[in-house]
Amino acid sequence: MKVKKFVAPSMPEAMKMIRAELGNDAVILNSKVVHKGGFFGLFTKKNIEVIAAVDSKPARSAMAEKKGKSPEPLSQRPPVEPKQVADAALLSELNELKTMLKQLSTNVTTNFAVYPQPLNELNESLVAQELSNTLRQEIMDELVEQWYLQRGEVDKKQLLQWTKEWLLKKITDLSFGGISFTKKYVNVVGPTGVGKTTTLAKIAAYCVLKHQKKVAFITTDTYRIAAIEQLKTYAKILNVPLEVCYTIEDFRAAKKKFSIYDVVLIDTAGRNFRHYQYVEDLREIIDFDTEMETFLVLSLTAKYTDMKTIFEQFSLIRIDRLIFTKLDETSQYGSMINLMTEYRVGAAYLTNGQNVPDDIVEATPEKIVNTVLGVD
Repeated sequence: MKVKKFVAPSMPEAMKMIRAELGNDAVILNSKVVHKGGFFGLFTKKNIEVIAAVDSKPARSAMAEKKGKSPEPLSQRPPVEPKQVADAALLSELNELKTMLKQLSTNVTTNFAVYPQPLNELNESLVAQELSNTLRQEIMDELVEQWYLQRGEVDKKQLLQWTKEWLLKKITDLSFGGISFTKKYVNVVGPTGVGKTTTLAKIAAYCVLKHQKKVAFITTDTYRIAAIEQLKTYAKILNVPLEVCYTIEDFRAAKKKFSIYDVVLIDTAGRNFRHYQYVEDLREIIDFDTEMETFLVLSLTAKYTDMKTIFEQFSLIRIDRLIFTKLDETSQYGSMINLMTEYRVGAAYLTNGQNVPDDIVEATPEKIVNTVLGVD
């Protein structure tokens, strides 16, 4: 048996060297990550060291003839199919690569060195989109397996398609789409500065202009005078009534006044929901489960850790779906999928500008995944 050690920058390159010198029947005995070069332990380069072997002995029948013995009858030999040998070698190669990837998964940059170039580029793009490390690593493990099953004959378009299908499976079972018109009240909540009031105006325009619904506004955001004036301007343009509610009694009166309307859109002050009693007061006059849809508005310009904190803050009430705003002010969209997969909640709308009513679209799983991957 011929045994030889090979050192290369990546596993695919090592496999090319092995096949070139030992042939396709070579078997991988061991592989590990090694560091070469450097100066006093600095600036070392990461390489893959692979020990491979191939059986160089003559065939058994030839050896038997040389010794004067009769070769073993063919009928008694177990059949060995070439495809079985190839599949076993491929499985061994794949398992070795998976082991190395798991060992290196604690450091994102080290993963780049062991991926073939097309996979490396995709991995870098997922990192740039701030997709969570858990989701990204699961995707890359899947793509590595597909890559080697196809023996590297895969283009970037196919890799993107596999990634898209994987992400869609993660979120397709969630609830998507805008107002269902099955509930009278639509409650829009979220922190200040995410575009709640503008988003509410866009939804109102959608209801009035496209569905010819009779719409009314209620605002409980009495902390910011500018917010009330902004909503009054939108109400005047759309020719819909507006009630400003300072107390629960005001809210109850507005609810009675708008009893004949199809849809009542409610603009809220985010900080109210930090106080559990406020939620309890609203529950006395509105059935959140049967009367109201609640959308949480989040800005994609926020850090993911902040988005998680905001979601948990507002989860004192039932959040039906999310609205993601300011798509036009960022180029990183992975937090949408991170949040939806972690909290198992879908999305209602995406907004990408200040224009009312144009800069809003209903969210779908495919729209969100395409946005993250940068494809049409």
